[in-house]
Amino acid sequence: MGSKTEQFYIRRIIELEKQVAKLVKVNAELTDKVAKLSKNSSNSSKPPSSDIVKPPRKKKGNGSRNIGGQPGHTKHERTPFTTEEIDDFQTHTLDVCPDCGGKLKEVENAARVVQQVEVVKKPIHIEQHTGLCYWCEHCQKFHYAPMPAHIEKGQLIGPRLSATIAYMKGACHCSFSTIRKFLRDVVGVTISRGQLSKLIQKASAAFEQAYNELLEYLPYEAKLNVDETGHKENKKRFWTWCFRGDTCTLFKIADTRGSRVLIDVLGEDFAGVVGCDYFSAYRKYMKDFNILIQFCVAHLIRDIKYLAGLSDKATANYGQRLLDAMRDMFSIFHKAEELTTSDFAEAMEASRKVFLDIALINVPESRQAQNLANRFRTHGKAYFRFITTPGIEPTNNLAEQAIRFVVIDRYITQGTRSENGRLWSERIWTVMATCTSQGRNAFDFICQSIQAHFSDQPTPSLLGP
Repeated sequence: MGSKTEQFYIRRIIELEKQVAKLVKVNAELTDKVAKLSKNSSNSSKPPSSDIVKPPRKKKGNGSRNIGGQPGHTKHERTPFTTEEIDDFQTHTLDVCPDCGGKLKEVENAARVVQQVEVVKKPIHIEQHTGLCYWCEHCQKFHYAPMPAHIEKGQLIGPRLSATIAYMKGACHCSFSTIRKFLRDVVGVTISRGQLSKLIQKASAAFEQAYNELLEYLPYEAKLNVDETGHKENKKRFWTWCFRGDTCTLFKIADTRGSRVLIDVLGEDFAGVVGCDYFSAYRKYMKDFNILIQFCVAHLIRDIKYLAGLSDKATANYGQRLLDAMRDMFSIFHKAEELTTSDFAEAMEASRKVFLDIALINVPESRQAQNLANRFRTHGKAYFRFITTPGIEPTNNLAEQAIRFVVIDRYITQGTRSENGRLWSERIWTVMATCTSQGRNAFDFICQSIQAHFSDQPTPSLLGP
């Protein structure tokens, strides 16, 4: 009897142990799911647009200060237009005193001047070009006097109005419907959607030479920040890649998010430094061709913050120690101007070693902590290249800032419809971003490009003014 009882309890214990094991497994799975759900733009590499609930913003101050400039704030005033810039001068006078009707004497150099900018009533200039017809008695043919090249290519819409439409479409994210309303109500011209589409393709062709020239130049840049974001085209998934250098920015739309795009644009022998996030395409590119990489430290900090916020105390403490070490490192980084070059380099190198010691010694057994530690074992140098290579940014903010323009355009336009639309987007985004970084007027560049294209002349370069 006793042996049967013992056997019963043994079987029961075995069953309970199996149930406990299952519950432990389920609990681990649920913990992982909760951890994933808790990720947002503040503690991971996820973009802000993916947040279901936006992280609360910290309030600045007590909210009691008045709107506008604060006491002691230097007033910003617009620089007045020069005499050469003013089209019309109007002087207003008084005949008698408005209070008593007495005689007035003008006070010299005391006049009140107001400058006002106004849109002209009819902001278009309509030209009619006539090519006379001639009869040749010798060859028995009619011949027409040739039109200038820019007239033949431009047809109804001239270069400057074409540039205005291209600017509205590319820089202001306007739809064809919005552009048509503006042209009809403000400019006084009615243009069909078909005409607008053809005009945009002409403008796209005008940027082709400058775009391809910049594409050939990129592999010779000393440093580039690279980022990518999704792109829609007729329910198909594409990716917009952003390559940002010191004085130029190029966008490339591809059907893949893989490293092939990096190879196609930068080649296998890129000798500069690529700033990027920890996405697998960049790691593969680095591994396959021994490319120098600077992984984004801002993304890393968000990943560490995620660890510091986990319920597991050992992992959370590990994350907090890493955060403290990173904070110490950047307190030195921001004092670069206060230190000599050698002292700064020595202090940064010491802080790097401290950080890696914390990251690689006494690592908790949790999967999240081990994954992060393995990241430093494999790619530790790529996270801290900004310490050893002057001029390298520790974050990928430059590329992320540039690509925001594309994200806004995607939200408004909902993507492209064809290969021609894809090429137009690549080129106009590149023109806008590069002109901005060079301090050039983007509208002037568009005008010059379209004028040159219509006249069969070389178009301006994006490599410099």
